[in-house]
Order: sequence, then C-alpha cells, then structure tokens
Amino acid sequence: MRRSPTPVRFDDTVAHRLSSFAAAHPGLSISAAANLLVDEGLRMVEHPGIVFRDGPTGRRAGLAGGPDVWEVMRAIVQARSSEPSLGERGVLELVEENSGLSHRSLRTALDYWARFPDEIDAEIAAANDAERAAEIAWQRERHLLAG
Repeated sequence: MRRSPTPVRFDDTVAHRLSSFAAAHPGLSISAAANLLVDEGLRMVEHPGIVFRDGPTGRRAGLAGGPDVWEVMRAIVQARSSEPSLGERGVLELVEENSGLSHRSLRTALDYWARFPDEIDAEIAAANDAERAAEIAWQRERHLLAG
C-alpha cells in the first residue's frame, strides 16, 4: 500500500546522518532509509531488548548484546524437534542451558518472532540453505581430493 507523502523536517545534523546512512546502504534512498529507521525504532519501542544491526545478509533483528533473533528461534525450533515431549518451560530451559541466554532474552526473541514470523522464518530458511550449500561444497571437495 503506497501512502501519501508525510512531510518531516529533520535537524541539519540528523539530515546529514540520514544521508550518510543511506549512502552506506547501496540502493537505499533517503526516503527509504528514513522509513526503515522509523520502522526499526518503533519495533525497538514495542519490543524492548531488540536492536537492529547490519551484517552479511543485510539488516536484521537481534537481542541487545546477544545473537540475532533468527538464531534464537532456530535453537528453540531445534530444541522442540529434538525433545518433543518437553513442555514450553522445558524447551526454554534446554535452550537456556545450551545457549547461556536468559529466560527473559528467550521471551524477547519469541515475542518478536510472534509479531514478525515471516521475517524471522525467512532468515532461518536462508541460513539453513547456506549451511546446506556449504556442506555440499565441502563434500564435493572431499570426494575429489579422496581420489
């Protein structure tokens, strides 16, 4: 849905920083950068403990001082899959023990995922695909070098 323009005036220093941010992210216009940063800011207000960071796969949600949300959710999914008899508490305790993350951090990631599941699920799928591709490449190398 395309909305009508919303006039916004930025202080000179903010406008300069916004221009720098857009320039550092090829393909991102100043308007798109402003929209992205406002959306991320609102998400951080709605989900305390969530931050956004750049990385090889683009900008993504993460726990402040911790891993990306997709990494936490993948760990929770794997724990659920490997221990199907565990209840909610047991699954979270298993992930806490294995990751060192607090219950609060896990709940923060879960709450964010519940609000934006398509975004996080796509990041999990991309990571799984990249890992499978790396494994196949490694196996090909081993097969070739083994003679």
